[in-house]
Amino acid sequence: MNEYLEKKREKFARFYFLSNDDLLEILSQTKEPTAVQPHLKKVFENINAIEFDYKKMIIAMFSAEKEKVDFVEEVNPNEKNVEDWMNEVEHMMQQSIRYELKNSVDKYPVTKRTEWTCNHPGQCILNGSQVWWTTLVE
Repeated sequence: MNEYLEKKREKFARFYFLSNDDLLEILSQTKEPTAVQPHLKKVFENINAIEFDYKKMIIAMFSAEKEKVDFVEEVNPNEKNVEDWMNEVEHMMQQSIRYELKNSVDKYPVTKRTEWTCNHPGQCILNGSQVWWTTLVE
């Protein structure tokens, strides 16, 4: 059993953050992608949930503070091994945050600051305003 779990962890390194029991719980429900929800906080820092549409496609992520970031593209977990689609989710998280950060920086000079602050994720606001301010100073 330990060899089996180790192989799964080798394919998706973030599974190392889970206990054997947690990982077995996820792997035993491979036909039900939503079963990963209770374990996301252990696998990804400050990711509280992922959003599934009616076809069980993954379309967004939520922070612990309930901030939503839509995915640039949907991730299809259906008919795939958990470790494979979780790698795709991780990649889409990175792409989506990059997109949101660029979008927030691009909109900063043309949007009222109060409106801009309410329309972008918190981390993008912190980083985006710093990026914009740095370009002005240089």
